[in-house]
Amino acid sequence: MSDERVPPQRAATGAPAPVAVPADGSATAALPTDGPEAVAVPSGARPRVVAEVWIMLGLSLGASAVYSVIDLISKLTQGPLGQQTATLNQSASPRPYVDLSYQLAGIVFTLVPAALALWLLAGDRTKVPVTRRLGLDRTRPLADLASGALLAAVIGVPGIALYLVGHALGITARVVPEALNTYWWTLPVLFLQAVKNAVIEEVVVVGYLLTRLQQLGVGPRTATAASALLRGSYHLYQGFGPFLGNAVMGVVFAEWFRRRGRVMPLIVAHTILDTVSFIGYDLLKGVLHLP
Repeated sequence: MSDERVPPQRAATGAPAPVAVPADGSATAALPTDGPEAVAVPSGARPRVVAEVWIMLGLSLGASAVYSVIDLISKLTQGPLGQQTATLNQSASPRPYVDLSYQLAGIVFTLVPAALALWLLAGDRTKVPVTRRLGLDRTRPLADLASGALLAAVIGVPGIALYLVGHALGITARVVPEALNTYWWTLPVLFLQAVKNAVIEEVVVVGYLLTRLQQLGVGPRTATAASALLRGSYHLYQGFGPFLGNAVMGVVFAEWFRRRGRVMPLIVAHTILDTVSFIGYDLLKGVLHLP
């Protein structure tokens, strides 16, 4: 599954990040950072920011994680996990243009929390635009594409192997990447679904969450673990193999962002992974007699 950098990194000399100035005018020391700029949260604002994080997750991928756990429990109580199916990208109506309308509406509304995350981060007291702070600008298009392709290769091949091993061991459901009816718009919609997954996941779980945790003073290892476990948890409906694979992917992506300060390569990588999975399955399922 998923919106989301020259990055505003800390100077090589070790100079501190800019200082945040609360509403009362008092200076608050900024947090040191090796990646994206982060301004410290004034002590009086901590409860509000903590609540904001929980609300954001409750509106987006935190809710997905809860539903995923429920779905996994349902599968486990029905029979062997390896004999069950997790289907992505299903048709919503047998009527082509009604189905298309549902698909497009689902894509647009799923991206709203990503837009909200950017809006909230844009309210931070810093002169650096949020797109630059998260590395969502267009200053390095070729580098972002190359880095994204490399990350996709590093994650994709081991991910396929882990899925196959997990399915053979019976701890992973059979994943059907797409079950849309075949229309002229099927492939474009599958590509948009891939972009949507990449944007919502990388903006919220990496860019937004890691920035807020850093501002709250959470250590980098703990923040990386939280982001990775969240990513793995909302894939639990596919079984334990995808949970582990996506958690590892979460560690790699979180560390990339923490060290490089750019979300855009992560969106590129995630889009490539899901596009290959969705469209590749659609093109090959007839040839390989896939379910």
